[in-house]
Amino acid sequence: MSKDLTIKRTAEAVESPLLINAILEAGVRGAPGQEIVYADRRRMTYRDLNERVHRLAGALAGLGVKPGDTVAVMDWDSNRYLEAFFAIPMMGAVLHTVNVRLSPEQILYTLNHAEDDVILVNREFLPVLEELKDRVETVKHYVLLDDEDGEASSSLALAGEYEALLAKAPETFDFPLLDENTRATTFYTTGTTGLPKGVYFSHKQLVVHTFAARSMLSGTGHGRMNQGDVYMPITPMFHVHAWGVPYVATLLGVKQVYPGRYVPETLLKLLVTEKVTFSHCVPTIIQMLLQAEAAKSLDLSNWKVIIGGSALPKSLAKAALARGIDIYAGYGMSETCPFISVALLPPELEDADLETQAEYRSRTGRPAPMVEMRIVDADMNELPHDGKTQGELVLRAPWLTQGYLKDKDNSEALWKGGWMHTGDIGVIDGDGWLKITDRIKDVIKTGGEWVSSLDLESLILQHEGVGECAVVGVPDPKWGERPVALVVKSGQVDEQSIKDLITGYADKGEISRYGIPDRVVFVDELPRTSVGKLDKKKMRAEMV
Repeated sequence: MSKDLTIKRTAEAVESPLLINAILEAGVRGAPGQEIVYADRRRMTYRDLNERVHRLAGALAGLGVKPGDTVAVMDWDSNRYLEAFFAIPMMGAVLHTVNVRLSPEQILYTLNHAEDDVILVNREFLPVLEELKDRVETVKHYVLLDDEDGEASSSLALAGEYEALLAKAPETFDFPLLDENTRATTFYTTGTTGLPKGVYFSHKQLVVHTFAARSMLSGTGHGRMNQGDVYMPITPMFHVHAWGVPYVATLLGVKQVYPGRYVPETLLKLLVTEKVTFSHCVPTIIQMLLQAEAAKSLDLSNWKVIIGGSALPKSLAKAALARGIDIYAGYGMSETCPFISVALLPPELEDADLETQAEYRSRTGRPAPMVEMRIVDADMNELPHDGKTQGELVLRAPWLTQGYLKDKDNSEALWKGGWMHTGDIGVIDGDGWLKITDRIKDVIKTGGEWVSSLDLESLILQHEGVGECAVVGVPDPKWGERPVALVVKSGQVDEQSIKDLITGYADKGEISRYGIPDRVVFVDELPRTSVGKLDKKKMRAEMV
């Protein structure tokens, strides 16, 4: 007969729930005098952050916000956003981080779908809400977030200005002891089809993700984040909680720098003046910064940067490494909170040549602690980890979203077979390195073979005259699909030289001859989604 090993709790014992309150408390306790900077507008300490979190909760409670309500934020990256990251979930409400880059109609959909009760809105976005106000269904109050002097004129019935409301609120707020499975945050992920889908996370998921990310980035050597770092996000705080790194930074008590709206000159200035050492962004941002005139004379050798959102091209990795930037790829999705893996080099490769480092740093990486990953076929059969066999990447981890808000069908499709489906095709090698080779919807099926659009893009980007590149498959009556390359020039380049480049790699067996593009189309810019990803659906439509 088996023994009963169920934990027997002593009468007065307490099992402390995993709440994000503890993240804030750790930072304040460990580094009370550490700085938090909002561009050139505000400098404060962790002590100040703690008080302002309490005051914000009190101010919202004064507006009638109670546990179970939803508070939306429409702002650029600021100390206010960091305060909302804590105060709103800690009082038992749900933080809705609004993607301000969506179209007004999409914003309206997310506000109504989330059933927002209060919106904290930057003056810059007042015109958007004024246009929508008669169709916003549940919002009771609007709070102005203002970086300008003078009265804000608005047709919205503003409940007050953020700083004024905080000044009137009590210094302390009695935060309730919540169930750790209480929903803490909601935001909306936008694909290339359909309406935005609501992704949500609990306190417990955010805490476990924070500790997993902390563990993944701890230690010495390249790419690590520790107490001596200075952190500045260059991924919007509305997008997957700025990849969850503000929670990690607060846990560690590091100096945090929030730049407001992303302007290259501002980012570079803060990078230097505030001695920033750790950031994360999408490839287009780092490329934009490297090409900025102001960056050409800067010493960037103390800067660690995680690249995500889309693949890190090897050519971009080499360009950043040549400037001394400690660059490497990370992987995740909105649905994964987001960290799943990072491409941190093992110690034996930290002194490798530039080509080898760029190859490993631009991979998708090794999994974070507590992440299970498989490569599977269409019937969910697990495929070998041989670095060659391609299949869909499916996941399990304690912090993955459990579904989409009020969306049963898409939720069931996301978790079909008991694993989260990423929609990404990849390979895993014998050492556990993951490499995403394409999105299922973007892989080019031509001549009976799968050709990776990501591999083609990486090769084309090695041409010195190519600044940006995207490859899409377009219908072909004979071959099913054929690849077409869209290229933004950065120098001298023509269609034939790109075809010759790919032909050379095909001759060496590094890519299928079916991968030689039928056409090369030169464009001024590549279409992108609201979070900076390549909009390949739009490209395919334009190339047909």
